[in-house]
Amino acid sequence: MTLELGMVTVDCADPRQMAAFWCAALGVRVDQDWGEYLVLTPAREGGVRLGFQQVPEERAGKNRLHLDLATTDRDGEVARLVGLGAAKLAEHEVPGLTWTVLTDPEGNQFCVGEPH
Repeated sequence: MTLELGMVTVDCADPRQMAAFWCAALGVRVDQDWGEYLVLTPAREGGVRLGFQQVPEERAGKNRLHLDLATTDRDGEVARLVGLGAAKLAEHEVPGLTWTVLTDPEGNQFCVGEPH
């Protein structure tokens, strides 16, 4: 197989606002900036890039694809992300994993999970 996941792109109204939030959240920087389309550096060598592209239509309903972030300090990271502008929606638990559902500044849902 010759395919690999190289980037996840998020449609949004304000790519700069989204890039600023996600750069702070992930500890990365903007790598490419074409105004209506921004690409962040990957969090680690060979990692997946995150892109933001401006679109004219508003987001409607729950996003069909979301990011799942992993940590060993879920409570601390959730508090930090809320301080950056995220909103906490819900908490869930299944055997071996607890996660929190949040939204970014444009209302896109993402999760922060912690194994146990």
